[in-house]
Amino acid sequence: MNPATGKPPFWLLAELTYRCPLHCAFCSNPVDYARHGAELDTAAWKRVLGEARALGAVQLGFSGGEPLLRDDLEALVAHARSLGFYTNLITSGVGLTAARARALKDAGLDHVQLSFQDSTRELNDFISSTRTFDMKSRVAALIKEAGFPMVLNCVMHRFNLPHVGRIVDMAERMGADFLELANTQYYGWAWHNRAALMPTVDELRDAEAIVVAHRERLASVGHAMKILWVSPDYADAKPKPCMSGWGAVFLVVAPDGVALPCHSARMLPGLQFPNLRETSVRDAWFDSAAFNAYRGDAWMNDTCGSCDERHADHGGCRCQAFLLAGDAAATDPACRKSAHRGRVDALLDAAAAAAVERTREAPLRFVPGAATGGGLVFRGDAASLALSAPSNALQAATP
Repeated sequence: MNPATGKPPFWLLAELTYRCPLHCAFCSNPVDYARHGAELDTAAWKRVLGEARALGAVQLGFSGGEPLLRDDLEALVAHARSLGFYTNLITSGVGLTAARARALKDAGLDHVQLSFQDSTRELNDFISSTRTFDMKSRVAALIKEAGFPMVLNCVMHRFNLPHVGRIVDMAERMGADFLELANTQYYGWAWHNRAALMPTVDELRDAEAIVVAHRERLASVGHAMKILWVSPDYADAKPKPCMSGWGAVFLVVAPDGVALPCHSARMLPGLQFPNLRETSVRDAWFDSAAFNAYRGDAWMNDTCGSCDERHADHGGCRCQAFLLAGDAAATDPACRKSAHRGRVDALLDAAAAAAVERTREAPLRFVPGAATGGGLVFRGDAASLALSAPSNALQAATP
């Protein structure tokens, strides 16, 4: 891409670490995270932030893993503030004390996104395989007391969709400015756990109707909280505009310095993503073959290239195309026009059949480590090493 005519990244997501105290079964970190290299040090992250800001990035998210596990987080926030970034902390809340919240405020942090796994202690603690619900509730109060705008984020799946109304009520009580209800995206750990996590289409529609009713209620009384419902593209049969286009808006930097157009892209075969230990942000963004591979629409096949929606959905998700069709350049199988749409329909049909079968089973006890965990594999170093062993290498899969 020509730097003179191409657009710079707007959003920089700094994944400071893959270390995390939670073990969520839908984690967006790569399944093989335990095999990746050492984290960038403070000086390297400051250089990356400086180069990204000079290029034009203005929004910065500190993520992970759990970014609070980095002892230099306050220093990085202060550096980002000095560069002119609007800064966001994306956190589980583990490690956020009143003193640290004040220190981050003093360093210039602008905004906090706090994750919950459910509105109930039992399911929150089960799905993260930790005992953190009470702590998260205290942290939400600390965030508000420190004066931060707060987003509550909850990843939605078949276990917690029936609780969506209570999740809205919880966010309202906690004073959230935004509630993001992020329907599970099936990559990484969620891809591995898709059979256990996937809800039925009816369950999704019922939950969305509850969300619409709450939006209307909040608007009718002038309540400021906004609710974001992230489209379940499998069920909606409409490709999401993934990252607002490959290499168009978002730049993700992994803990080991690898620059990516999205969280999951490094799993795609045949692409060599640049490492910012060895190259500049400018060269990685504009000149690398990987960032240019699916940028724009020249790469699109006839189905995508002739579609009136191509400038809105940008061809959908390349990682999803690889996982479901075995070809990252294929039409996103979530799309009705895809030759591989039947594979998504088969997954949804399997979810419906599994829901019927579960009515004949004893209820799952929602406590950490319960029985076989409802068929889930929870994120952790041992599981990462086992699942990413050569014999278990991630493959495109047919449902």
